[in-house]
This record gives sequence, C-alpha cells and structure tokens, in this order.
Amino acid sequence: MKVLVTGCAGFIGFHLAKHLLERGDTVIGYDNVCDYYDVSLKRSRLDILNALDGFTFHRADLVDRKALDRVMDEHAPDKFVNLAAQAGVRYSLDHPEVYVDSNLVGFLNVLETCRHHDSTDLVYASSSSVYGGNTKIPFSVEDSVDSPISLYAATKKSNELMAHVYSHLYDMNTTGLRFFTVYGPYGRPDMALFKFTRAIIAGEPIDVYNFGKMQRDFTYIDDIVAGVTASIDRPFRYEVFNLGNNEPSDLEYFISLIEKELGMKAERNYLPMQPGDVPATFADIEHSRKLLGFEPRTSLEEGVKRFIGWYREYYGV
Repeated sequence: MKVLVTGCAGFIGFHLAKHLLERGDTVIGYDNVCDYYDVSLKRSRLDILNALDGFTFHRADLVDRKALDRVMDEHAPDKFVNLAAQAGVRYSLDHPEVYVDSNLVGFLNVLETCRHHDSTDLVYASSSSVYGGNTKIPFSVEDSVDSPISLYAATKKSNELMAHVYSHLYDMNTTGLRFFTVYGPYGRPDMALFKFTRAIIAGEPIDVYNFGKMQRDFTYIDDIVAGVTASIDRPFRYEVFNLGNNEPSDLEYFISLIEKELGMKAERNYLPMQPGDVPATFADIEHSRKLLGFEPRTSLEEGVKRFIGWYREYYGV
C-alpha cells in the first residue's frame, strides 16, 4: 500500500513508518519538525527513514492546507495515518493556542483533504487523556468521555467528534486510536521514562507527582505499532479503539525498574498532583482484541530494559 504518515519525525510516527517500509509498503512522510523538544532526535529518526527504500519526506505543517493538498494530489495514498499533533498535557496549560492550531485546525484540514480524496481511509491518533475525570476502571471505549481535564484532552475528544461527523456525512472510513502512555527507544524526552533516565544518570533528583501514588498503563512502542498497523489493514466506517497494555503499573515500581537497569538509585522529589493530570490509567482492550486482534506482548520489565539499552547506545553513556 501507499501510506501517508503525518508526524513521521515523531516517536510513534517514526516507528510506524519504519515498520511499514520494512514490510514493503510505500510511505509518504509529512512533518513540520517543530522544536517542542530536541530537534536532533527528530532528525536522527528521519535519517533512518530516509535510508530505507520507499520513503519520501515532505516538511510541512498540517495548518498549511495547500501544502497538504499538494502532497495528496502528488502521491494519491491509499491510507492516511494522522499522528501529527501538539502533544503533552502540561504544555497545554501555558500554550493553548498551539493546540488549537495543530490539533483542531490541522485535523480539520486532514478531514477535508481526505474528503476530497474519497479513496483514502483515515486512521488518527487520539489519547487516553480523553477519559479525563472518569473514575470507572478500566477505561472502556463505551464509557462517556465528557469530562476532559486538560485542553490537550479536549482537542483529542474533539477530533473523535469531528471524525464522526465526516464519517456520517461523507461516508469516510475513520478510525481513532486512544494511546496509553507509550514508551520505548527513540521516545519523547518529555515523557517519564526518558526524563527519569536522564536525571538519574546526571545525579539529579526526579519529580514524582501525587507523592508517588500513580498508576499508568505503560504500553511498549512495538505493541502500539502492531495496533496501528491492524487499524490500517482493517478499515472501519467509524471506530475508536483503546491501545494499551491492559496492565497498569505503580509509578514506584516503574522507577525501581529504571534504577535496576541503570544500577543507580534515584533521588526522589515528591510533589502533589499536577493540574490536568490523573492518578491512574487502565485500558480495557476487549474491543481492540475483538476487531483488531490487538494483543500487547511486551512486559514493562522487558520494555524498560530495551529503552535503557537504546539510551546508553544513542547517548554514549
């Protein structure tokens, strides 16, 4: 297939594009390579993709509708995977306008472009953040998600609603994927595993929120890629899926795994809960199992080990 992947210089987009290329698909990459975090990491990902047969890269922003249309007209992809977005719950507290531009205006341009290329199926990234203030555990796609507690979460819920409208009005195939705390090699530097590893090696304290009383459904990148690939291969008129590990872990246990792999102890700086954050995430994946054949296979212990191995090699630690 010919697949357009936006956000291809990002963490999940890079791994997905690499997987698709290695299985023989053609991938058109699209990314604005923004400086939300270290651009050199994004360039390293792009260097790997550019070395693979079947990859073409366009540096452009989703807000630029004309650029997106040109890429679609030039390549006429069979599938459109939208992983480009402004990520991060905490960043949205101080930079709300960036989220409106990227996650709302940009996503509208994606929908409009797919609408006018009616042979293109759309798969797009949502987030576990949409569950917001929900207290029922585990989180099911059948649960109401009307209580987001961050602007980031609100934009992702909006994406799901917008996709539903376009599926209904224009017979578009759209699949939304709610990712749960994705981690692994080439991960985002603003995520806990990356931040904790870097701080511990540097001998700096790590900030542990809610005084360590947190649980996360940490999901390894290879399992996420398998779920996204299944969504590409099995188009639906309109669906939303949870992609999570289905096995939440305590934050303190997570930190202990990092300490074990590094052979170093972390100095913890315990703090109260941050605005926009939630104490626990836990994905109910029965719907994903049934329709996508999704089954996470990487344990947290193995995933942390692989990340630390990559980190040591990449940064020469």
